[in-house]
Amino acid sequence: MKVISGFLAGVILVALVAWKFGGGFMVIEHPSPFGVEETAARIQANIQGDVLKEHGWALSALRNPAKAVSADGGNVPPVLLVEACSTKYSGPILAEGGSRILSILMPCTITVYKGDDGKTYIGTMNAGLMGELFGPTVAGIMKQVAADQKLMLTFDPSQPAPPLITSGPGGGGGGGGPQAGSGC
Repeated sequence: MKVISGFLAGVILVALVAWKFGGGFMVIEHPSPFGVEETAARIQANIQGDVLKEHGWALSALRNPAKAVSADGGNVPPVLLVEACSTKYSGPILAEGGSRILSILMPCTITVYKGDDGKTYIGTMNAGLMGELFGPTVAGIMKQVAADQKLMLTFDPSQPAPPLITSGPGGGGGGGGPQAGSGC
């Protein structure tokens, strides 16, 4: 009886810890030395760079959810969503019927926002950990996505800021962008 009680208590403790802290493992916050727009522009430039192009990455959109909130009468600090996709990675996931549901995570979205402390932060999904939840094929692909995300967030401060690639006005927070509608 003591063994069973101990086992159940352990399971409950692990479940509580996972529930309380699990979300913190699924997303990663990175500080940026630049402002919101410059950070987003540098991420876009990295995605369009030669290394990531070789991995099939292309920009999908730049979204501005803070703009939609403002249009609805609200007031929030700046938030930009840089969306990119690699058909090299999405293709195998979309080809398998059992993993097609993961299209909900496509395109890859990186958020750039101003924190309450006035500093700029970058948020990414923990692609490597996320992949582990969906079997070996997805895990292998998401491990590569995680490595590419690191390249997307590597900035050379000695280089001048690239221009932010924006789109015309759109519903839902400024949708569209380069290759708008192409998705992934």
